[in-house]
Amino acid sequence: METKKITTLLLCCIILLTLGCKDELKFTEEARGNFTLVRNDEGPTLGYSPNSGVTLLTVDGLAFKDLNKNNTLDSYEDWRKSANERAKDLAHKMSLEDIGGLMLYSSHQSLPGRSRGFGSSTYNGKSFPESGAKASDLSDEQKKFLTDDHLRHVLITSVESPAVAAKWNNNAQAFAEGLYLGIPVNTSSDPRHGSDSYAEFNAGAGGDISMWPGTLGIAATFDPFLMKQFGEIASIEYRALGIATALSPQIDLATEPRWSRFDGTMGEDPDLATDMARAYVDGFQSTNGGDWGMESVNAMVKHWPGGGPEEGGRDGHFGYGAYAVYPGKNIKDHMQPFTEGAFKLEGPTKMAAAVMPYYTISTGEGEKVANGYNKYLITDVLRGTYGYDGVLCTDWGITRDMTSVSKFEGKPFGVENLSVAERHYKAIQAGMDQFGGNNDMGPVLEAYKLGVAEMGEEAMRARFEESAVRLLTNIFRTGLFENPYLDVEKTTEIVGNSEFMKAGFDAQLRSIVMLKNNNKSLPMETKQKIYVPQRYIAPTTNWWGVTTEPKTIDAFNMEVIAKYFDVVESPEEADFALVGIQSPDGGVGYDDADLEKGGNGYVPINLQYGPYTAITAREVSLAGGSPLEDFTNRSYKGKSVTTVNTTDMQLVNDTKAKMGNKPVIVSVKVAKPMVFSEIEESAAAILVHMGVQDQALMEIITGAVEPSGLLPFQMPADMLTVEAQFEDVPRDMKPYTDADDNAYDFGFGLNWKGVIDDERVNKYK
Repeated sequence: METKKITTLLLCCIILLTLGCKDELKFTEEARGNFTLVRNDEGPTLGYSPNSGVTLLTVDGLAFKDLNKNNTLDSYEDWRKSANERAKDLAHKMSLEDIGGLMLYSSHQSLPGRSRGFGSSTYNGKSFPESGAKASDLSDEQKKFLTDDHLRHVLITSVESPAVAAKWNNNAQAFAEGLYLGIPVNTSSDPRHGSDSYAEFNAGAGGDISMWPGTLGIAATFDPFLMKQFGEIASIEYRALGIATALSPQIDLATEPRWSRFDGTMGEDPDLATDMARAYVDGFQSTNGGDWGMESVNAMVKHWPGGGPEEGGRDGHFGYGAYAVYPGKNIKDHMQPFTEGAFKLEGPTKMAAAVMPYYTISTGEGEKVANGYNKYLITDVLRGTYGYDGVLCTDWGITRDMTSVSKFEGKPFGVENLSVAERHYKAIQAGMDQFGGNNDMGPVLEAYKLGVAEMGEEAMRARFEESAVRLLTNIFRTGLFENPYLDVEKTTEIVGNSEFMKAGFDAQLRSIVMLKNNNKSLPMETKQKIYVPQRYIAPTTNWWGVTTEPKTIDAFNMEVIAKYFDVVESPEEADFALVGIQSPDGGVGYDDADLEKGGNGYVPINLQYGPYTAITAREVSLAGGSPLEDFTNRSYKGKSVTTVNTTDMQLVNDTKAKMGNKPVIVSVKVAKPMVFSEIEESAAAILVHMGVQDQALMEIITGAVEPSGLLPFQMPADMLTVEAQFEDVPRDMKPYTDADDNAYDFGFGLNWKGVIDDERVNKYK
């Protein structure tokens, strides 16, 4: 009887204790479709999928996710600990395969996957249109690299809509969460906030994503605060799409005017580019202006030690552009946007989360190998001299094979004779942590074996864990381990909302540079009669060999133009003409036809519309020596080239001839510096931009907004000064001087009163 009483008493105590524990719970749960939200009263909100096998652990009344499903709170699961402490714990628990997969960065993924060609995918063995799959479903390839290759870093490109991106994110996170250790997917993106010239801005209306000028356009405002505002808004939109890493900014110093990636930079001035780089990274990485948080996006700055000084302007995506050269001995200026900008942030995140070296061989800087293999530039200089300890990721495809300097293939410059596994090992030895564009874990594991043979198992395991800690830290800091899931409705509300769209449109207005305004031709009164000639687009071939057909198009969205002016069909009827063109497309610096004729394949890159012969080019190139070529001299002296869009010059001059004394306004979308001597005299006014909506141009032309942009680079007087300048030296060309005696130099721009001379000009020029 006494035993029964004791037993009853113990049961009552247990019940009371249990009830007491329930009363002390400091979190609530809420089912949200295919995932559950857990709101801690004194900590972060968690998200997990009930179908992943993950359950909650309760410690001190707080909720934690049991990601490895062992019913124990491991350090990496404890959000109270620092990101670095958690990363070290998880790295130590990971298998070799787990770390090998973490060191991969996927090839380009579109949502849904394309049916054929670059980035094609299947769904249950069928193309997307044939499969019946949803656009937000994981493709066969994605399931494979997440499972078999343990990959967790995914690069997405085009998405059908923000809602599709959010749903895909939730599907991908639930899938990864169900795998061993529950490591979330870290999704990334190249820049995706460019402007659609034809799109119309409507205050109060939203869009798929806010539209801004490119970074070169924002640089034209000479306002780092605006760049930071862009970063803050873009990061919020990125996180609403599930993107936690930006493969940007491109902070290469644009000292070589012929380079095809010039328009992705922040200009050619070291100080302006440094301030813009710092502002961009601060904006992306800080949450609400503070430390890391759920609106933070890891910024991967590129391309160390600066991709700008390509010999002759030839780009490193191809073997013909494998070399960066320093005739001015000026690599220091190219490092400055990294070392003084991205690595010295004003905000508490302190420095950029990741760095990507460029494809090129930096001539004279350590071993004659691509930057991603160059131990001197990576370990000695970047990690040693400048103390950088973030993630280092190779550019895409540097470990793949190549068969020709002119094909879009791998970029194993300087290590062509090594195997794929040996290239991976050499990059790891140089100090790299991750391999861009590689879905296959195999070569990383082979590299590990090579390291064990040379260094021993303990040392090589420690080296792999070192990279794993860096990679995991970026995932922890952005809160993905706590809650990687998205509310689809909130995504559609956030991305491209009216406030963000207006901020982007206002930035576009500020990025437009007025170079000429003869006799105060601008602004124009609205409702005048306007003639807008159509523009011819010549056939071109892209990197993948796809050729476009020739066509004639409207240079602007004529519906937008018609809201400001009375559009007429002939010059005779018009009060003025508006001509829309693009800067000269003068080739890539290589032509297989020249090789077939017995030449070396190398030709000039032209920055003028008319034909150009490189009479004053170098007799002997500064760099060369690819094993795929039986010569080292890549000189193009004496060779001639034409420009793809020479008809743009003809369009301006022909329109002027038809208009007589009536003004011709010329709008130029600029991708790089250009020679204006062929068209300037035909233009009463010239506006240049780096990607804006047509409506922004109309606001300037009608005087609704005063132009305020400044050139973030020089416009050369001619091709002679282009050939004479040094690839690595900023602002060393003779600028073009127009009929009004204005020099189109760095920092030049006009407003309605004349040449702008304000504090921005004084600070940077």
